[in-house]
Amino acid sequence: MQESRKLKDYLIERPKPQGIDVLCGLKHFAIITYAVPAERFQGIFPERFQLDTVEVNGQEMGLISVVPFIDVDFTSAVFPFPKFTMGQTNYRIYITDKETGERCVWFLGTTLDSWTLAVPRYLWNLPWHSGKVSFDCVIDETSGFYEKYRMKTASEWAAASVELVQSKSDKFDFPGFPDVESALVYLTHPLAGFYYRRDNKLGTYRVWHKELEVKPATLVSATFNLLSDLGIVKAEEQKSPYSVLIEPINEFTIYLPPTVVG
Repeated sequence: MQESRKLKDYLIERPKPQGIDVLCGLKHFAIITYAVPAERFQGIFPERFQLDTVEVNGQEMGLISVVPFIDVDFTSAVFPFPKFTMGQTNYRIYITDKETGERCVWFLGTTLDSWTLAVPRYLWNLPWHSGKVSFDCVIDETSGFYEKYRMKTASEWAAASVELVQSKSDKFDFPGFPDVESALVYLTHPLAGFYYRRDNKLGTYRVWHKELEVKPATLVSATFNLLSDLGIVKAEEQKSPYSVLIEPINEFTIYLPPTVVG
C-alpha cells in the first residue's frame, strides 16, 4: 500500500519566473495511466532512480501515464512575447530520486505539433519528437463533462489515438492507495522530471502548478504505439487503464532552460 499523502504538504509557493521561463495553459489535459508489472521498466532509467511501485491485486506494479493536451497561450512568463498554440503528448513513468527522496517522473519523451520543436530538440537536446496532433472534443456546458474527447497523433516516433468519455457515473478508483487524495498527489503533483537527453546525458527540468482539478473519465479506445513498441504496455492491455483523469484547462509555469545533471 502506498503511503498516505496530503496535498497541502506538497503545495509550494510559485518560484518567481525569470529569464526564459514559460507560462502556458494546458487545454483538454488528460492523464491516462497504466499499471504494469514492475519488471517491464528494467533498464529504462539510471540506478539513481527507483520505480515508485503500487500494489495492485497483490502484485508490485509500476505506473506509466500518457498525458495529451493542447498548449494554449504558450509564452514568456517574464517578458512580452508572442503566444503559441500546439498539441503535445508526454509519456512519463513515476519514480523516486534516491539521492533526494523526491517523487518525480521519468520522461520517455514528448510529441509536439509545432515548428518551435527545434528549440527543445536541437538547442537543449530534449527527447522531443515531431507529431501531427489533432483534438476533437465537446464539453457539455451544463454538466461540465466531456461528451466527446478524441486525440490523434501521427508520428513516426509515437503514433497515438485515444477516445474518452465522461459522465457523473465515473468514480475515482485507485487500487494500492489508502485514499483518493494520496493517489491524486502521486499522479498529478510531481514537479520534477528527468530524462535521457538526445546525447544520452541525464537531464532535468521543473514545473510549477497549483492543485489540478481533475475528474475521472472512462476510456473508450486507445492505441499508444510507443508503449507497445517498448514492451511496457501491450496493445491489448491499453484497453484497460489503471485510471483516466481529465481537466478542461489548467496553467503551468515551466522553468527553463533544462539542466544537465552531473
